[in-house]
Amino acid sequence: MTTSVSQESVVALVSRTGRELQRYRKGRRQVVGCIPYRYIICDQTSLEIPEELEVLVITSKKSKRMLFPKGGWESDESKKEAALRETVEEAGVRGIIVGGKLGKWRFKGKNNGSLYEGYMFPLLVQEQLDIWPEQSVRQRTWMKVSEAREVCQQWWMREALERLVNRVTAHKLDH
Repeated sequence: MTTSVSQESVVALVSRTGRELQRYRKGRRQVVGCIPYRYIICDQTSLEIPEELEVLVITSKKSKRMLFPKGGWESDESKKEAALRETVEEAGVRGIIVGGKLGKWRFKGKNNGSLYEGYMFPLLVQEQLDIWPEQSVRQRTWMKVSEAREVCQQWWMREALERLVNRVTAHKLDH
């Protein structure tokens, strides 16, 4: 029996490496990423079903600091394509980007003081993979927003998280 597999369901088991295709703008490395999120049902005793927002954080490769998946935006892909690719490579999740980007931030790197320009997108997770490219060098953890605020050590990612929360809250109030 033969089974056909669509290209979308296949995940490359290696991350992109190298900087040959890396985008720079005014000396700043362009990076993109996602804040993966999902809703969980909290209270099943109530007739109203309140949902709570959870976000997925990952450890950095070297220091085990907690952050959201992000990486280089390369010249052969759009911002969204790069953000989705980085999220699969680093966190092993796929989903849909809801709305546009959460914003653009300028910041310095932790170690060498390099300059960066970062863009983050909200990713409503639809699939969590058992096998993904960086599973041997990263840990992923679902947590409540309040916990993520505590553990995420990059100011600009915390700001992106607040924008996600505000967007999701405003969307719920509209419906």
